[in-house]
Amino acid sequence: MMLSVMGRKFLKFDPLAPLMLPYKIVIAMRKAGVWINATLRCAGPLALLIMAILAGAPAYGVEPDEILDDPALEARAREISKEVRCLVCRNESIDDSNAGLAKDLRLLVRERLVAGDSDAQVKDYLVERFGEYVLLKPPFSIANAALWFAGPFIFLIGLLISVRYIRAQHPAAPEPLSPEEQAALEKLLKD
Repeated sequence: MMLSVMGRKFLKFDPLAPLMLPYKIVIAMRKAGVWINATLRCAGPLALLIMAILAGAPAYGVEPDEILDDPALEARAREISKEVRCLVCRNESIDDSNAGLAKDLRLLVRERLVAGDSDAQVKDYLVERFGEYVLLKPPFSIANAALWFAGPFIFLIGLLISVRYIRAQHPAAPEPLSPEEQAALEKLLKD
């Protein structure tokens, strides 16, 4: 843009011009009919940049004030925490969760370990208090047998229904004619 001051022409400086450039490019592309390609070309690298930034920032649930002084106990606590489900987040371990209840469970695990409980005793205590749902990998038992077998059973039923449906769509080839039927057919065709 030109600015005229006392008969002299100057280029007008616009501090927002660099910010408006992508907008102007998109408008020009839209007028030219390449809107979808332009959007994908701009959005793809931007999405990759955002994902790279977010991937670089780890989100650990264990806070520094929870860590035990004894490295062996801390390692045991971490292993147990990886096997215990966060009851708020559902399919996330308490080791990875930032929920308040997960923090309470991590502290409970550490308290039990400091008190001298074994790993199995800590897990049993949690199961007794919260049920088997608290374990990410519950052991097989009669009480949860339906959960273990329901998936494969439903898959087999679906497979059986699919096979029957496909066979119904393509019936078997008809049986060949007997010699008597063949003779009767030839007789009808000659007449």
